[in-house]
Amino acid sequence: MLKVSTYPLGPIQTNCYIIQDETNHCLIIDPGDEGHRIINKIKKNELTPVAILLTHAHFDHIGAVDVVRDKFNIPVYIHEEEDEWLSNPALNGSIKYPGFPTINGRKADVLLKGKEVLEIGPFKIETRHTPGHSPGSLSFIFNDSGFAVVGDTLFQNGVGRTDLIGGSTAVLLKSIHDELLSLDDDFIIYPGHGDSTTPILEKDSNPYLNGF
Repeated sequence: MLKVSTYPLGPIQTNCYIIQDETNHCLIIDPGDEGHRIINKIKKNELTPVAILLTHAHFDHIGAVDVVRDKFNIPVYIHEEEDEWLSNPALNGSIKYPGFPTINGRKADVLLKGKEVLEIGPFKIETRHTPGHSPGSLSFIFNDSGFAVVGDTLFQNGVGRTDLIGGSTAVLLKSIHDELLSLDDDFIIYPGHGDSTTPILEKDSNPYLNGF
C-alpha cells in the first residue's frame, strides 16, 4: 500500500505530496516552494525519488522544481499544453505577484496528454486531463490504492479559480463531473490546497456542484 505525506509549502500553503511505496521509492507531486524542506524530508526518511509530477504549472506549484530535480537527478512530468509555462513567468503567474520570486526555470523532461497509464519505477499512475483551472491541469489517479491527486481542480467544498490564463468555469465543471466525480465514491481526493475529500462528500455538499 502506498503512503501519502502532505506538506503545505510557501506563503499560499500549496500542498506538496510525497508518495512512497514499501521499498521507500517515492514520487514528488507539486514541489511548490521550500525545496530545502522537501529535500530534508526525503533524506530523513531515506527515500529514493524517481520523478516529479506536476498537476499544473502555476507558480505556487513549481517554485522548487529545479532545486529538487537537480538534487536527485530525476525527470519532471507535465501536460503538453503547459510545456512553456515552467520557463515563462507571464504564463506561470510568478511575475504578477510582488513579493514572490520570478520563476523562469527549465522545461519539463516528459510531456503528457492526460490519458496515459504511467509506470514509473514501482508506481502505476493513470493520468487524466482536467482543464478549467489551467489548460494543462492534470489529475493523477492511483487506482490500486484508491486515491487521486488533483491539483487546483477540486477542493473540499470548493473548486479551482478560473480567472487566470486559459481558465474556464464551464470547462472546469465538465472536468470535475467527467473525470473526478466518476471515481468511486470513497476515493480519496488530495487537492492542491486544504484538506482531502471524496467524490461522495463533494456530490453531497459542494455548493459549486449543484446538479451533479
